[in-house]
Amino acid sequence: MDPVTQGAFGAIFAQTISNKKKFLVGSIVGCCAGLAPDLDIFIRSDSDPLLKLEYHRQFTHSLIFIPIGAFIVTLFSRILFKKYLSLGETYLFSFLGYATHGLLDACTSYGTQLLWPFSDERISWNYVSVVDLFLSIPVILSIIFAIIMKNKLITLVGILYIFIYLIFGAFQENRAQFVGQSIANLRGHESKHLTAKPSLGNLFLWKTIYEDEGFYYVDAVRLFSKSEYCQGTKIKKLDILNDFSELDKKSQQYRDIKRFDWFSQGYLGKGIDKNIITDVRYSAVPNEVDGLWGIRINPDKPSIDHIDWVVNRSNYVEKWKKFFGLLLGKNCSDLINKS
Repeated sequence: MDPVTQGAFGAIFAQTISNKKKFLVGSIVGCCAGLAPDLDIFIRSDSDPLLKLEYHRQFTHSLIFIPIGAFIVTLFSRILFKKYLSLGETYLFSFLGYATHGLLDACTSYGTQLLWPFSDERISWNYVSVVDLFLSIPVILSIIFAIIMKNKLITLVGILYIFIYLIFGAFQENRAQFVGQSIANLRGHESKHLTAKPSLGNLFLWKTIYEDEGFYYVDAVRLFSKSEYCQGTKIKKLDILNDFSELDKKSQQYRDIKRFDWFSQGYLGKGIDKNIITDVRYSAVPNEVDGLWGIRINPDKPSIDHIDWVVNRSNYVEKWKKFFGLLLGKNCSDLINKS
């Protein structure tokens, strides 16, 4: 989730155990604790682009690390707030703030290693987008008004809103899964590895992906009072043994493909450029396969060299037009009319 929302979640949950006199300082400590797990972004390497992917949302985000992370935040918080809070109060604020982070991240589709070190599974519940102002702004307003008015009831209303919004996200995800399955059935496809992910900043336009006979099929699903779908396209699923048969299986690039496959939860595709592998899960326009990022393979590189990281930031004005067009229902139709 974006840092603003993470900090807001840490602050509002810390408010639940704060008395009125300590609302502000408790919120600040909770906010800092809510942000702290993302310090793992500084674990990176200039020569190994995938190192940052392996460690982001890893040990700092795991459930078992919460008490340790909260203790570290407590030590730093004591430097500023020692005269305002006791050690126990500081730790409790830090603990609640820190505990929200990994769980909130798991509600997105990026993948979070909540069970590290017992499992490297990237848990993603797909309830909300990584940036969603409809979630963030009401929470921030609740925090501000609770501090100004010193009224914990406002805090509880904000938390109630959080749970209602996440439950609605789970409901919409279930609807999107159903429509995605219906689309596959309409085409006579098997629909393996079907998944549905919210598009940026809303719970009404979703991206569905499923596999059939070596291809990933990507469509957009529009979920308001009725369910509609916006027909998309397909991309060849990566077959590492055949697509890069010339690549030495002991080379670093081959190992990097395996690492990227783990990060992308298996949703890897090959487009027009035969040397670029795309993470099919993410695209600016939900019914397209023009991925936001990927890796480039260069068979001529020395066996010890890593892959190249590729970021797609082209034609964003046009992509935003397409995105809002889909959100408004352009080129979308009721499945009943297609059957």
